[in-house]
Amino acid sequence: MSIDELDAKLLTLLEHDPGIGVLGASRELGVARGTVQSRMDKLVAKGVIRSFAPQLDPVGLGYPVVAFSTLEIRQGTGGGPVVDHIGGIPQVLEAHTITGSGDLMIRVVARDNADLQRVIDEVVVHPMVERSSTVICLSTRIPYRTLPLVSTAGG
Repeated sequence: MSIDELDAKLLTLLEHDPGIGVLGASRELGVARGTVQSRMDKLVAKGVIRSFAPQLDPVGLGYPVVAFSTLEIRQGTGGGPVVDHIGGIPQVLEAHTITGSGDLMIRVVARDNADLQRVIDEVVVHPMVERSSTVICLSTRIPYRTLPLVSTAGG
């Protein structure tokens, strides 16, 4: 989906001030409230806006350790049972099917290194997980972001 300049301005505004609301956005952008609502509805329907939920920081919830694990899964299983298993572990924040030597890349959080070991042990206990390799994130240089895409898509 392509977006126009007004969509880009609206998305940028929502990124900087998520609580602005439709009326506030219409005032800030100088367009009718109905226009903002219509644009937001369109962006939600097209999947550009996935959620209006708050963005939570695991550090604030007591999980300052971030790690990435590559999982190798027993071939011929499709990976579904492993995904179901790790989906039940609260500290697994993401899972992606990948190319290369591994099958899944997961992002996990933990309270400390000992807790990270516990989480990894819980992940790899599944009988279809053949091997894992984990790296600990020392610092996040560029956090997850999408706003640069908005300026590219709307420009």
